[in-house]
Amino acid sequence: MRTDDFWAVIDRATADRPASPGEVAKRATADLAARDPEEIVAWARHLDKVMVASGTQDLWAAAYLINGGCSDEGFDSFRGWLIAHGREAVARSVKSPDSLADLPAVRAAADSGAVFEAEEVLAIGAEAYRQATGSELPAGEQPATRPDAADLWDFDNEEEMQRRLPRLSALFLEPPD
Repeated sequence: MRTDDFWAVIDRATADRPASPGEVAKRATADLAARDPEEIVAWARHLDKVMVASGTQDLWAAAYLINGGCSDEGFDSFRGWLIAHGREAVARSVKSPDSLADLPAVRAAADSGAVFEAEEVLAIGAEAYRQATGSELPAGEQPATRPDAADLWDFDNEEEMQRRLPRLSALFLEPPD
């Protein structure tokens, strides 16, 4: 599956800006479930590629700041939330995780404490395949989609956070007394 075809499914699911990533997942699942099973498998494999490309330490650190902590699964779910916002949001945040400070929802989360996760977006391919065929998505090669947590820099090091993610740090870290 071509990258443009993968993102076209997300684009159609976000065409009129649904209220939640859950709604994006429902719409994308319905779109894919109406297709040939091989296309669904190809879409799911492309999702793995997007997860690999977005599995960077600094994006994980951004999720850690924004969500007030972030486990392995939490980072995956954060990227599900990001994917529900489309190709440009993913590309921009992978290139510069600190650019997430530009998103109104992220800025508002600095005050509200909102957490951004959308595990259901990560299940679009599997759910569409189940709906289309009545069986489980065939197992494929499971690429490493994030760094090993033991290899991460210390996300609790505020000086390092401020150096790497200055704009997000300004929003989410307490100013020094």
